[in-house]
Amino acid sequence: MDKKISFKDCAAMKQALRSLNVETVCEQAMCPNIGECFSVKVATFLILGRNCTRSCSFCNIQKAQPLPVDKDEPERVAQAVGQLGLKHVVITSVTRDDLADGGAGIFADTVNRISQKLPEVTVELLIPDFGFSLVALKIVAASGPQIIAHNLETVPSLYKVVRQGADYTRSLGLLRALKKISPKLKTKSGLMLGLGEKTEEVLAVMNDLRSVGCDLLSIGQYLAPSQKHYPVKDYISLRQFEDYKEKAKKLGFLHVESGPYVRSSYLAADYLS
Repeated sequence: MDKKISFKDCAAMKQALRSLNVETVCEQAMCPNIGECFSVKVATFLILGRNCTRSCSFCNIQKAQPLPVDKDEPERVAQAVGQLGLKHVVITSVTRDDLADGGAGIFADTVNRISQKLPEVTVELLIPDFGFSLVALKIVAASGPQIIAHNLETVPSLYKVVRQGADYTRSLGLLRALKKISPKLKTKSGLMLGLGEKTEEVLAVMNDLRSVGCDLLSIGQYLAPSQKHYPVKDYISLRQFEDYKEKAKKLGFLHVESGPYVRSSYLAADYLS
């Protein structure tokens, strides 16, 4: 992606998103790459509202009572993909533990609407754990995305303080289950570094991911959205990011992005190249 940022193009992208009445995780999560991505009309859509039912201490998404599901949202996202001329689209959501299917039906409807209108567009879903509902996983897999991602985010020892409400074993099991449901589907996960993890723990997570058939991996530096969030414990060197990338490739990941500003959906189309 071209690193040159056009503030005019970025502002136009924000205006277009508002006129289309769609949300992006780029804005809600305060992604450090937002200027670069918006300048070239790249965005990750956030569906199922702004309010999350989990309270992860690293995340800037609002924690509050969710609003009712907007059944028209999938159609608006599909229209936005067409109007923005996107060739690869990433769709994610807040966690909706209040919904029986965790929001899987809306994910699937969104993919189906895009596929019907724009069959040439490739789709990546970044999903919550759906409470490890196999029914929900089958629903999203059957909708036909090229990639389904679910981020482990950090090492098991930090889950209690960083990912409240999540479970490492459950998330790993979700990625394993997706491969069993749809063996040809590419699965992806992401890690944040600088939370206090040890090198051997990161390598162990990589091995765990490969053991469940995970194909793709993103590794980035954690940056606290505010002083109220979980604090940064370490800043990882460029050399260390490169070392993790080399080790991940040797383990068999098909594509790895590793660097300070890497996020799960950053350079997302490159994972399919």
